[in-house]
Amino acid sequence: MRRILSIGEAMVELSGAGQPDLWRAGIAGDTLNTAWYLRRLLGADWQVGYLTRVGTGPFSERAVGFMAAEGLDVTHIARDPAREIGLYAITLADGERSFSYWRDSSAARRLADDPAVLARALEGCALAYLSGITLAILPPEGRGHLIDALAVARAQGTQVVFDPNLRPRLWADADTMRRVVQEAAGQADLVLPSFDDEATHFGDADARATLDRYLALGAGHVVVKNGGGPIAWDGRHGAGGIDDLRPEAAVDTTAAGDSFNAGYLASWLARPDCGAAVRAGHALSRQVIRHPGALVRAALPA
Repeated sequence: MRRILSIGEAMVELSGAGQPDLWRAGIAGDTLNTAWYLRRLLGADWQVGYLTRVGTGPFSERAVGFMAAEGLDVTHIARDPAREIGLYAITLADGERSFSYWRDSSAARRLADDPAVLARALEGCALAYLSGITLAILPPEGRGHLIDALAVARAQGTQVVFDPNLRPRLWADADTMRRVVQEAAGQADLVLPSFDDEATHFGDADARATLDRYLALGAGHVVVKNGGGPIAWDGRHGAGGIDDLRPEAAVDTTAAGDSFNAGYLASWLARPDCGAAVRAGHALSRQVIRHPGALVRAALPA
């Protein structure tokens, strides 16, 4: 069985339940969202695991139980006796979401403290997936451990996939964010940036500038997402673009990029065709944003 390991932070998600002052609690998080969709899109010959750190309280128990029940491998979820799982709330305005976070002392901030734990988890993985948020929540030493472990795994045959997912509020400063994200992207086989973020935080004039910057850093292949607009790619699997993607009026854009990544990867792993993978990612993302919340069963193929 081939293994995928997604690395990051699982959190309690509070989202609107359609009534004032009533909130619905779930479990989500950017890399967890992608892992959840991948588990449903891939066949039984793939194992999808999640690496994180949680506490020992009831919300942490709920998170681990949820992931296990959803078919994710929870072998590499560590327990922290002194910290707990983080929480975020989604506020919507015309389909666009904003977030409030309670995660400063989250157990997941210590997920990369032990290099030996990372090495064991990554050993034999076909694909490792992480995001800029994964790196943002870690202390500098943990970031170094994780980037080093991924470099070793990549040298041993693991494909590293990285979504920059730029969230400046999670970083000490913008310069640190840009430096660490570019370091990680330069060591990845596939980078999946979102153009609006790249334009805002790196000053990219167009998708071509984003492609060129990440390729120059050493990324193997880059696919630039564009909020339902034209999508471009370039790298070791060839260059191209698609400009006829059908837009969708959003009810909730939460997990739009996370689900695109899952749709892209599932299609690519079945058949390495960039155009087909982009269309698969876009089709899933379109369905996800028609519903509230991050994990949308109704968006998946019957």
